Amino acid sequence: MTTTEVKPEPSPAKPVTQLGDRIFAGSAKGAGILILIVLAGVAAFLLAESLPAITDSGEELPQGLTAYIAPLIFGTIVSAVIALVIATPLAVAVALFISHYAPRRLAQTLSYVVDLLAAVPSIVYGLWGIGVLAPATVGLLGWLNTYLGWIPLFAGPPSVTGRTMLVVGVVLAVMILPIITAVAREVFLQAPKLHEEAALALGATRWEMIRLAVLPFGRSGIISGAMLGLGRALGETMAVAIVLSGTGVVTFNLISSENPLTIAGNIALQFPEASGITVNVLIASGLVLFVITLLVNMLARYIVERRRDFSGAN
Repeated sequence: MTTTEVKPEPSPAKPVTQLGDRIFAGSAKGAGILILIVLAGVAAFLLAESLPAITDSGEELPQGLTAYIAPLIFGTIVSAVIALVIATPLAVAVALFISHYAPRRLAQTLSYVVDLLAAVPSIVYGLWGIGVLAPATVGLLGWLNTYLGWIPLFAGPPSVTGRTMLVVGVVLAVMILPIITAVAREVFLQAPKLHEEAALALGATRWEMIRLAVLPFGRSGIISGAMLGLGRALGETMAVAIVLSGTGVVTFNLISSENPLTIAGNIALQFPEASGITVNVLIASGLVLFVITLLVNMLARYIVERRRDFSGAN
């Protein structure tokens, strides 16, 4: 009677790590740690410089810190939301045209133009807004007030200069449009060709193919691009400071000459002449903007993570 010896299976060999891989991994890890350190340093600086304004008993700030910052928070959110509502559908449409409709040569040209628009300085957009867009919208503001004045957004009286929250929202929308378009375009180009061809082979029109195969695949990319654009709109300084004539009120009226100012715009206008506790108040408002931006990015990351399990190759 013979017994058969069972040889143990050889353990898989460990992959050999190249020197370049180790250097790259260490560099990437160090860069990530450095970003966290810088972020923590910025937060610590803002918090430390804001403490005099936060702990003030009312002697230096009779109106209170909350009453000062609340209208700025409102103006920041309203202007960013207007920009996002206008820019996101246009950006998705432009990205789809570049990726799935335009001829190849035209698509390459439009891609270059979009990338160049993303590099235009914000002060240029601000000058365009106050010199071209604001005067051109005076008639439109009057029309909105005449025919849509029953809506609180257009209650008026309309501004005679065009320097309104609505114009600021349009300027910010133009600024963030290239960012969202560029991200959405790259995501749409990565959509699985097999899914697109299968939809077309089953008789779907081009739009049905895009709706069923491309948009679901690129949803997380659209959200990421929109959040990147929202981050820029929240922190935009010079364009808002140039165009908007803020009065520190809280109102949903978008066409009036009385408008809430944004946090970043208020800091840019007030900081050169600020002194004493006023500097700490402005830094405290900057801390609030820092927290808002951080929360927006955390929310975007959470939404994207929920879509991570979806893969166009499934």
